[in-house]
Amino acid sequence: MVENIVYHAYSVNQKCRIERNGHRPVVFWFTGLSGSGKSSIASGVERRLFLKGMQVYALDGDNIRTGLNKDLGFTREDRAENLRRIAEVAKLMLDAGMIVLAAFVSPLKSDREMVKLIIGAEHFVEVFVNTSLEECERRDVKGLYKKARLGEIANFTGISAPYEAPECPDLELTEALDIEAAIEKAVNYITLKL
Repeated sequence: MVENIVYHAYSVNQKCRIERNGHRPVVFWFTGLSGSGKSSIASGVERRLFLKGMQVYALDGDNIRTGLNKDLGFTREDRAENLRRIAEVAKLMLDAGMIVLAAFVSPLKSDREMVKLIIGAEHFVEVFVNTSLEECERRDVKGLYKKARLGEIANFTGISAPYEAPECPDLELTEALDIEAAIEKAVNYITLKL
């Protein structure tokens, strides 16, 4: 089947979109435990960049799993496929000249490396939302940690499945920062990267 696929190059390309948008396309990959603040920070960053006139879009784990990846569970294989599909979507959005804010637990280093390979290292920025398990459990806005502790959720990252923290993230946001300070730090970093 692959031998019958021929890539079509369109006349409006990424270079044209970069010139029109006034910024380069980048994927900022927010990783951290459930409840760490990834989606809240990405949402705040998206709003600020949007108000500055930038082409920006936030991708979120729960949102993706209600549509594109609703057929996937939480086995090791399904988690890897979830992230592979998201990386491919982010890559398309890069071609469209956008800034992508991807908020996903993405617990394993190998999965984040796969994502980086698909997207391209020159367009990938790893943002570690470094919030302790204790703080995430204290927040537990979705009640997931409680269910995981009761054995009602299998393969839950941080409880019954591992989380491999990034060793050298491009940007680290700690729980010592409140949400507004974390958003501000991320926006400042992103603005410098563009």
